[in-house]
Amino acid sequence: MEIKLLSFPAESPPLAVIVAAKLSGFVLPTDTSLPTDSAPTLLFSDGVKLHGTYVLLRYIGRVATLPNFYGQNAYESAQIDEWLEHAPILSSGSAFENACKHLDDFLQSRTFLVGYSLSIADVAIWSGLAGTGQRWESLRKTKKYQNLVRWFNSILAEYTDALNEVTAIYVGKKGSGKPIAAKFKEQQGANIQSKSSFEVDLPDAEVGKVRLRFAPEPSGYLHIGHSKAALLNQYFAQRYQGQLIVRFDDTNPAKESNEFVENLLKDIETLGIKYNAVTYTSDYFPQLMEMAENLICQGKAYVDDTPREQMQKERMDGIESRCRNNSVEENIKLWKEMIAGSERGLQCCLRGKLDMQDPNKSLRDPVYYRSNPVAHHRIGSKYKIYPTYDFACPFVDAIEGITHALRSSEYHDRNAQYYRIQEDLGVRKVYLYEFSRLNMVYTLLSKRKLLWFVENGKVDGWDDARFPTVQGIIRRGLKVEALIQFILEQGASKNLNLMEWDKLWTINKKIIDPVCPRHTAVVEERRVLLTLTNGPEEPFSRIIPRHKKYEGAGEKCTTYTKRIWIEHADAESISVDEEITLMDWGNAIVKTIEKGQDGIITQLTGVLHLEGSVKTTKLKLTWLPETSELVNLTLVEFDYLITKKKLEEGEDFIDVVNPCTKRETAALGDSNMRNLQRGEVLQLERKGYFRCDASFIKPSKPIVLYAIPDGRGKPV
Repeated sequence: MEIKLLSFPAESPPLAVIVAAKLSGFVLPTDTSLPTDSAPTLLFSDGVKLHGTYVLLRYIGRVATLPNFYGQNAYESAQIDEWLEHAPILSSGSAFENACKHLDDFLQSRTFLVGYSLSIADVAIWSGLAGTGQRWESLRKTKKYQNLVRWFNSILAEYTDALNEVTAIYVGKKGSGKPIAAKFKEQQGANIQSKSSFEVDLPDAEVGKVRLRFAPEPSGYLHIGHSKAALLNQYFAQRYQGQLIVRFDDTNPAKESNEFVENLLKDIETLGIKYNAVTYTSDYFPQLMEMAENLICQGKAYVDDTPREQMQKERMDGIESRCRNNSVEENIKLWKEMIAGSERGLQCCLRGKLDMQDPNKSLRDPVYYRSNPVAHHRIGSKYKIYPTYDFACPFVDAIEGITHALRSSEYHDRNAQYYRIQEDLGVRKVYLYEFSRLNMVYTLLSKRKLLWFVENGKVDGWDDARFPTVQGIIRRGLKVEALIQFILEQGASKNLNLMEWDKLWTINKKIIDPVCPRHTAVVEERRVLLTLTNGPEEPFSRIIPRHKKYEGAGEKCTTYTKRIWIEHADAESISVDEEITLMDWGNAIVKTIEKGQDGIITQLTGVLHLEGSVKTTKLKLTWLPETSELVNLTLVEFDYLITKKKLEEGEDFIDVVNPCTKRETAALGDSNMRNLQRGEVLQLERKGYFRCDASFIKPSKPIVLYAIPDGRGKPV
């Protein structure tokens, strides 16, 4: 049933419907002759009609190919419906700013209104704001609703051309200047893309028939590079209303363990990946052995006992192995020795008989099976031989009904091998789709290299905050929402790129800054006591917000005393008779500065000058009261594990290992920090953002806070 016409009154266009249709790729012929106060109407090719802005919006949400445009399940659809009920309030004059505040609070730690992708809820609210014209534009220029403006601008950046076209027609009025999207595009520059970089097509993909797999090897934890592959698979599965399975490529028992399986599943859940099933390549070991034996009998594979280094050299030089022309009987005999794990069998491997002269070296008789007497983490010592990834993957992809296998472009030269193996095995063809590997500066993503750091005690484990694993960077203070947004922005591009960490941490800062509570800390070493001679004779307390602009952060108790601690670095910046501002208190004038024999400042005296203006002072200082309630802190800063942005081909990473990657600083913190929970993110005034890695247990055991980069060029 085709949409034939969208009708509405000329003076009240259904902007949300038009925007949703535009983003979905629908061509909607319009008729603006309906009488004033008439409901917008969709006319279909068979003569039936639908009426009402939000009825039409829901219809488009259901039929559009955009992933999760009307939610990925009944609960999300209900959440979207709830937002659609609230949307009309944006056109209500008196309630407009209350609605903006509600939205701003809701979006403080979210990228989208519902789930992790654009939905008709976002379209309805975005269109409602844009439709108010100058009223919303005036608010966008202020800092009043920073979360709402961030959300509005991110949608605008993602779909600039489409939104520019719609708002130019239906929002831009004569004499009121350029429409919203046009102005935004000018501000951002001409290089903003008109659609999401994920908006690409899988070859021969049919809606409802796509089946994908995310296939990590359980030899380490999920890292940021794997995250891109996992999210890409989920994106396409949702876009084509298909299925996604998680398959563990467990073909190398020497490197794999149940610990890695469990943590990979944990990390996949952390990323919000929704999958239909979990399978293992080891589930197919019997079939793989049978297929290998069939290839031997057909003369398409042979057993080779050439030493590994010699075999590698012969492959590089295109020299055929002396075993290549052994008889089928001889190959079967050696194959049985391999299966038995005999001394003779352990000297052998099974190779495909492809083409030793092919310019593509991956086709020069690759290894299909290796002898390996190590017990498997799932099936014990049942097997003494294991298939290689290159042999198992094409078969299992085909058997599991995978329609499209997503692989990073580093596998490009092995694509021909993948298809050749499927052809020789007589299984159906699976389409390979390439995307660029995500590479980060100063970062190693090879699990073999990461394992070296673990085994040599350079880090505390796979979840170490210096590691690029999902658990590591989240422990470092990264929000999952920031990681997902960062990866989705990279899209499905096939262009190789080396990404800076700064961009990821900048996204993270925008999420945590509006909501994380503020606290105070003073570095313990050489801290200086400032005595306020006219200060309170008896300490008193006040309850103040933990975040001045976000009530949800709660409150804290601040104690005011005659003697207060300030940092040595701050004390060195002060001159005699200088007026300073003590944050959350007021001004004071420093009268004397005492120094020891070594010239180091030991004590200051001053007087409170609370009537002074904070606008006139140069120094705004953090401070802590001299009380026994202060807590001990360990502030931990990290540096990159290697000292080089990118390793060159053949360069040994051990040569560029950073000798010092962790620095700890002892500090005192305000008493409210006793209530911090592990994982909580906070800002220490004038010091930056931190994540609590170890909470308060007892006074003698410091609270451990990990410094979170803010995207301004600091190390990861």
